[in-house]
Amino acid sequence: MKPKSILRTTLLLAGVILCLTFAVSLSAQVQTQTKTATGTPTHEVKVESGEVVDVEGNSLFVKMADGSVRHFPHVPDSATVTVDGKQLGIHDLKPGMKLERTTVTTTTPQWVTTIQTVKGKVFAAQPPHWVILTMENGENQKFQVPEGTKFNVGGQDTDVFALRKGMVVTATKIVESPQNLVSSQRQVTGTIPPGSTVLVAKGEPTEAPAGAAETTATASEQLPKTGSNWPLLGMVGLLLMFAAMGSRALRGAYRIQE
Repeated sequence: MKPKSILRTTLLLAGVILCLTFAVSLSAQVQTQTKTATGTPTHEVKVESGEVVDVEGNSLFVKMADGSVRHFPHVPDSATVTVDGKQLGIHDLKPGMKLERTTVTTTTPQWVTTIQTVKGKVFAAQPPHWVILTMENGENQKFQVPEGTKFNVGGQDTDVFALRKGMVVTATKIVESPQNLVSSQRQVTGTIPPGSTVLVAKGEPTEAPAGAAETTATASEQLPKTGSNWPLLGMVGLLLMFAAMGSRALRGAYRIQE
């Protein structure tokens, strides 16, 4: 390797080490605290209703209250609908079922306060932009001074314009950032059309509401009785009578020939 390449590599590594050392030193000198204050949460309730139009695998079509048809292409198997206290899955839904989805959105306001504190001796200051402090480890560090920053000197608060070389100061930077924590909970309920029965995939039937007409019947209840055993016995007796008469006629013919 050429001497120039070695020199460049050495300088690059030295620069990286110096940056890392400065970052570690700075982080060690600046103390950071974070506080979070929570406000009163608010709740928003949204109710949507519709009627099942079609179910194809995990794809669901629902006719909404305004007449539009919404397509839910990927309904997971874990999604359930509460019907008469039973949990129905996507494969248990049938056309004509009424669905109602209630969504409760909770918004909780929060205020995150970040407090950074640094202590050192003033080495130089350029109001209102920056100040160089000599830290406890003897190193000088340059800090940008945000607008409104206060410095504590001997128990008195002052601004950057009052700083003089040799003053021991404690600077505190406070940043407040509001944010909202949002969470949603959804619940879907349904009703079965009168006169229908939905079989739950897990094995238990969900019956229609009380008072619905029964639509099933056994074969014996649908077909009327059309005959009995007496006509059959009569036909057997009539055949026996004709057989007896034929036998007598044959005997008479035989005697005449003799």
